[in-house]
Amino acid sequence: MLHVEVRSHLRVRRSAAASSAASSVATSGATSVATSGTTGPGRLVGRVPGLLVVLVLTGAAVPLGRLVPVVGGPVFGIVLGVLAGVAIPVLRGERLRPGYEFASKNLLQLSIVVLGTGLSLQQVVRVGGGSLPVMLGTLAIALGGAWLFGRLLGVRGDTQTLIGIGTAICGASAIAAASAAIGAKRSSVAYALATIFTFNVVAVLLFPPLGHLLGMSPDAFGLWAGTAINDTSSVVAAGYAYSQQAGDQALVVKLTRSLMLVPIVLGLVILKSRREARSSSAGGRKLSWRRMVPLFLIGFIAAAALRSAGLVPAGWQAGLSLAGTVLITAALVAIGLSLRPAELRQAGPRPLLLGAVLWICVAASSLLLQGL
Repeated sequence: MLHVEVRSHLRVRRSAAASSAASSVATSGATSVATSGTTGPGRLVGRVPGLLVVLVLTGAAVPLGRLVPVVGGPVFGIVLGVLAGVAIPVLRGERLRPGYEFASKNLLQLSIVVLGTGLSLQQVVRVGGGSLPVMLGTLAIALGGAWLFGRLLGVRGDTQTLIGIGTAICGASAIAAASAAIGAKRSSVAYALATIFTFNVVAVLLFPPLGHLLGMSPDAFGLWAGTAINDTSSVVAAGYAYSQQAGDQALVVKLTRSLMLVPIVLGLVILKSRREARSSSAGGRKLSWRRMVPLFLIGFIAAAALRSAGLVPAGWQAGLSLAGTVLITAALVAIGLSLRPAELRQAGPRPLLLGAVLWICVAASSLLLQGL
């Protein structure tokens, strides 16, 4: 009797072990299937719903930007993204997030590469050596002022960096490049864009009458507008409102100023990489050049080199410019859709105040440097 019970007990244990093994295999297989579904084609399909939402809003933002160039497509993009997310909460669902993340990162980086096709070294030569000290001086004042006044006002981190770079170089394009390099927070990007937009509008309205009041020559006004106004569309609006010659000069100065994206963004990436290396347990490990030089920056340099060598036909410029605008607008739509209004309320008016101080400093220093 005892022998029968023992054999029965052994059968039960073997059956339990077999069931456990089968369960383990099934769980492992399910996990493997679930994991594989998030890679390859599965990942691409998962991005489609979010990208479709981004595409629809971009289709509205780009025409609005062309209709009101002082505002521009990128600003309309982030505003429409925020408003759509607030009005239709389902647009902030997890199902759409993969598409938003792809657009806010990959499309943003691609837009910077396309931006490079609009720049050439010949433009630097056309500006002339006399203009470069003013451009470099205002650049130093904007970046130094962002560091100093940001500390005094309590505006730190990504917001401080993006407002400083947006004021120093080329507005929304510089903010896009810097945010792609350092992985800036969505709220910081929104703050920086709002600040830049505000003072672009003020500059377009104030600069032409102030220039006439000061009796500035067309070249002097063009240099002032090109160094003290941020986005290209606003520089064009203010420059050509003054005169044709001033507009031509302002546009060339502005595009030359955009070339400073290369050393500034490269410097940001190196600083970020070094901080990460120091904070990690492998702090003594050498930094990889791939981490210090992001691919989109290499693409930007390559695109500018192709333009400088005359390998980008002049007839392509309008299409490439539109493509760059569409890409950067799509990226900012995605950032707006991912943004929570509460994130914007936390810092209050201090970022806008920092932007105002920097804008006044850059505008005044441009005039003073021209008078030296």
